[in-house]
Formats: sequence, structure tokens, C-alpha cells
Amino acid sequence: MNYVAQRLLTFPFILLGVSILVFVSIRRIPGDAIIAMLGTEAGMMTPAQRAALAAYFGIDQPVWIQYWRWLSGLFQGDLGISSIYAKPVLSVILERFPLTLQLALMSMVIALSVGVPLGVLAATRNEKPTDLVVRILAMLGQSTPAFVIGILIIYVLSVYFGMVPAMGTFTPLFVDPLASIGQLFFPAVTLGFAFAASVMRISRSAMLDVLSDDYIRTARSKGASSMSVVWRHALPNALIPVVTLSGVEFGYLLGGAVIVEQIFALPGLGRLVLDAITQRDYALVQGTVLFIAFNFLVVNLLVDLAYVALDPRIRLGGR
Repeated sequence: MNYVAQRLLTFPFILLGVSILVFVSIRRIPGDAIIAMLGTEAGMMTPAQRAALAAYFGIDQPVWIQYWRWLSGLFQGDLGISSIYAKPVLSVILERFPLTLQLALMSMVIALSVGVPLGVLAATRNEKPTDLVVRILAMLGQSTPAFVIGILIIYVLSVYFGMVPAMGTFTPLFVDPLASIGQLFFPAVTLGFAFAASVMRISRSAMLDVLSDDYIRTARSKGASSMSVVWRHALPNALIPVVTLSGVEFGYLLGGAVIVEQIFALPGLGRLVLDAITQRDYALVQGTVLFIAFNFLVVNLLVDLAYVALDPRIRLGGR
């Protein structure tokens, strides 16, 4: 618990650094919310009209005052008001987050259920045709961009099967599970393809290292079956690098897979951030990035705790 407490105590400092970075970065982009909203008509405003709009959007003060106002509201649980949606930023984020969370979970399930077994199979068939096929698949998956996979899926479904994946809509899982999974299945396959390729390579490499350890030879000398040696003795230790990779990838997925969400017109966090940046919705960009950073920190903490569950020899906190 001491280790968990120490990690939790670092969260505010990391989030403070992230907030400063994103606050300054978004304001370094040319233009502002007024120009993004009005376009060329912004040049036709009088100074009084522009000053009134600047006060409305909260950009009439120096940057450090704007930051202090936003930070003061953050301590009270207020991330500000979105200029695009005219709603509290937190409510907008929570509306979009269920889709991104479900998409990330489905992508991870697909990647792990495909990548781990194939990686183990390749390791147990080292330098054999099966191993070669798995390595080619892994290389193909890692070298093919996600948007190419997504476009190919849409093309094949529409041309050869006469159907198009559901786009632009999302049904929450608790409302209609089958419809919800069906809407996100092909985007999850698109994201999970490259993820599975990485899992194949990592799990194969880790299994090859573990299978050469002394305790594996001891287990075999005691008469343990090949299945027991591979899945019961070797796999738990080989999963540690897989867990590390999964934690990093899952954090990225929670940040929103922008390209895939654009291709399948999914209203997730990725498209939300992209729209907020193009519209110079400062409060929405700041709040969403901070929310994503918090998710990343939580996922990394859970990954560290998973190490202990997988390998009792690991002790957190240097004990």
C-alpha cells in the first residue's frame, strides 16, 4: 500500500505539468476561438465587438491569468464550459468516454486472444514453418497502418458483402449489448490488428527466453506434460512484457484512436479532441487531455500491480 500511496501522491504533480504544457501549446496555435467560429467574417468586427467576444470566451486576459482561473476551477471540479457544445467540459467528456473505453477494451481482447496464443505457438515451434508464418503475420500487422486496414474492411464489406459498418452512431452497451458490440466490432478489429502483431512478437520472444530457464527443464524432468510446462509454468512469467505492452497500448487507445474514429465516424474522445483543436475550444482541449493523462496514470499503476500478481518474486517499492 505504501507504493500505491506514493504513486497516487505523484499524480497531482504530473497532471499539473501536463496542464501547463497543453495550456501553453494550444495557445501557440495561430488563431483563436473567435476566428475559428467566424472565419473571414472575424475581420469585419468592430474593436468593441471583438472585445466583447474575447471576454465571453475568456481570452481577454493575459495567459497566466487565464491559466490561474482555469486551475482554480479545476480544484473545484470545474473543467470549464465548452464553446462548441455550450455545456460543461466534464459532461461532454463523459458522454464520449464510454465509446472510447469500450472500443479500447474490445481491441485489447481481440489483440490478446489472437496475439498470445500465436506467439506461444511460434515459440514452441521455433524455426519451423508455423513460426515463420506467425512472424510474417506479425511483421505485416506492424507495418500496415490502421487506416489502411479500416479502409480495406469497409471496401470488402461494401463490395463483396453488400453491407457497410454502422457509422456515426453508438449504442451504449447497457442499452443494447448486441447492437453496441456490432457497431464497434470492425473498428476494434482495425485497432486490434496492429496491437495483436506486437503481442505476437513480444510473447514469442518472452516465451523463448522462459522456455530455456532452469525451472522449465526441472518441470520437464519431473514428468510434467508439454501443455502444463508451456501454459502453467512458462506462460505466467512470459506475460510480464505482454502486460507492459498492453498497458501502454491501452493508455493510447483510451486517448482516442483519432484516425479510426474518423474513418468509422465514431463520436469518441479522439474526434472530440480533434474537433476541439480545429475550433480552438481551449477549455475542451485542456479538459480532455487532462482526462486522458489521468487515465494513462491509472493504467500504468494497474500494470505495475499486475506484475506482482503474475510473478510473486517481484516486490514493488524496492522491498
